[in-house]
Amino acid sequence: MTTRIRRGSGNVFLDAGFPPEEAAHLLIRTDLMIELNRVLEARALTQTRAAKLLGVSQPRVSALRRGKVGQFSIDALVEMLARLGVTVTLQTKKRKRVA
Repeated sequence: MTTRIRRGSGNVFLDAGFPPEEAAHLLIRTDLMIELNRVLEARALTQTRAAKLLGVSQPRVSALRRGKVGQFSIDALVEMLARLGVTVTLQTKKRKRVA
């Protein structure tokens, strides 16, 4: 039995078979969620306190902490980061191959 190793694309969602557009959105939302969770962890906030600061319900914070990426839009995640004083910047780059 041989094992084949394939170089990843840099987007785990694309490598898992998601369509390119959906994979890009999932990666952006995941990166934003990771940053939100880092900030919440660093501040040692309870979910109740975090919910008040973020302007969302405690169950929304629970979904965020549990990585429920499908429940959050990019806009909502950027707004929550802004409420925590985090500035979000966007960097784009041209793909090597365009369809």
